[in-house]
Amino acid sequence: MEFKEIIYEKKDGIAKVIINRPERYNAFTSLTLEEIYEAFRDAWIDREIGVVVLTGSGEKAFSTGGDQKTKDDEGYGKGGAVFGLLEAHGQVINIIRAIPKPVIAMVNGYAIGGGHVLQVVCDLTIASETARFGQAGPKVGSFDAGFGSVYLARIVGEKKAREIWYLCRQYSAQEALDMKLINKVVPAAELEKEVETWCQEILQKAPYTLAYLKASFNADTDHVSGIGTMAMHALDLYYKTEESHEGVQAFLEKRPPDFNKFRK
Repeated sequence: MEFKEIIYEKKDGIAKVIINRPERYNAFTSLTLEEIYEAFRDAWIDREIGVVVLTGSGEKAFSTGGDQKTKDDEGYGKGGAVFGLLEAHGQVINIIRAIPKPVIAMVNGYAIGGGHVLQVVCDLTIASETARFGQAGPKVGSFDAGFGSVYLARIVGEKKAREIWYLCRQYSAQEALDMKLINKVVPAAELEKEVETWCQEILQKAPYTLAYLKASFNADTDHVSGIGTMAMHALDLYYKTEESHEGVQAFLEKRPPDFNKFRK
């Protein structure tokens, strides 16, 4: 199985899916997401795999969300992929939740925007001390009115989730741990070793019990999938508005966006 924008490795019961676009802070394209989805499908059907690790290449970023350079006045381009970025992102979220095996996000740097949503929906998150977390939608003319907001609120509480989305601040790994957004923080040099330890502990457990438990945990928030689908279509339409265009253009021009005219 050959991939262009991810690295996929399997060894001793562990599947590792690595977003491999370090030059773009592991911002993803539609193709990146389609490849992640295919890797998860393979890990799902491989009976020898008991746990999946999702991470980013290099030390700077887990993922900073959709690559803004692939976005135009109509939204994100497909770039040769079958699905658009919004559809592909939704499919990745769904398979992370649906795969009957624990998924660990190994956050080695920035987890921002759509990349942050990916770590949110993973079963567990282990981060290096250098990791940074946050949403960026309202800064760049975007949003996630599905798992990125509803499920985030289940994890950190509504007040904190609204702060994260409304203000678009970035949070340190320790702050993320304190708000129960992640499970563990370790020095950067110990990140892979710590994740390996957690994986080995999981592999010692009965696989079907873990699958049943995951399904049970998911049952409480499965309704978000329907909300997320409606939000995806709304977001696709929103990307065609002048307000959204201003957010993207400001990001590309490295200037503060001017949204004041849209309040009139």
